[in-house]
Amino acid sequence: MVVPVAHRTVELDGTRIFYREAGPPDAPVVVLPHGYPCSSYQFRNLMGALGDQWRLVAPDYPGFGYSGTPDQVDFAYTFDAYAELFQRFVQCLDLNRYVIYLHDYGSQIGLRLAMSDPGRVAGLVIQNGDIYEDAHGPKYAPLKEYWDNPTPEGRSKLGNAVSEEGFRDEFVGEIPSQLVERVSPDLWRLHWALMSTPARRENLITLLADQRNTVPWFARQQEYLRQHRPPTLIVWGPHDGYMPEDAARAYLRDLPDAELHLLDAGHWALETHLEEISTLMRDFLSRIHPTT
Repeated sequence: MVVPVAHRTVELDGTRIFYREAGPPDAPVVVLPHGYPCSSYQFRNLMGALGDQWRLVAPDYPGFGYSGTPDQVDFAYTFDAYAELFQRFVQCLDLNRYVIYLHDYGSQIGLRLAMSDPGRVAGLVIQNGDIYEDAHGPKYAPLKEYWDNPTPEGRSKLGNAVSEEGFRDEFVGEIPSQLVERVSPDLWRLHWALMSTPARRENLITLLADQRNTVPWFARQQEYLRQHRPPTLIVWGPHDGYMPEDAARAYLRDLPDAELHLLDAGHWALETHLEEISTLMRDFLSRIHPTT
């Protein structure tokens, strides 16, 4: 049964935060921090598929989707700023125990939520969100060039990716041709239409540039996994220029008991393999985050 998804807003630090929510208000919670260059829109179908038994909550970050775009004086548009805001969002909605879905940039934001209060974490679902630098794929090369030499010229090159064509490449750049037709053009056209203001484009470039500051967090995140061993489901699309199969298997170093599934999918696997992922999640959630 596909359940309806509600579209709501809340104000945090003077900024309007848009979020999607599905499921009974008293059901076990799954929080869904989104990736780049997307928004809570990426979870629309998953929320409808699982909202019969779980409460799923997915916000748009400031400067993304339908949320507000505060001035850089008031919001830094860094991973630190987004992680802190996401923690306040969870507190604002009084979410006290949850499974966290870790994907793309959302893996950094979600893991910091987990580390901030490990006792609230019922489990993790990891889908193409990496924390092992030695397993990075070749598509990281332009970013790493900037990390090693963060010049104004390098920042300008990063900005070339913040375009409609750059967004399209993020969504369908590496997947097999037979999967491309499953990925709606709405993903890049909608998000480019929402992102193409000068302020939002500049904020995205700032976030891309700040990604180099996530690497020092990797060791701390790996230590969190080793120490707390949260129940973990790994569902992964290996057709991913950033995060190939090795990036998924790397998690087994610190979570040897994690359940790993490799799909014939890419980075945005929810668009092409929703049924497989929702079925695996339903089984996983029923075991570690039961509804009764």
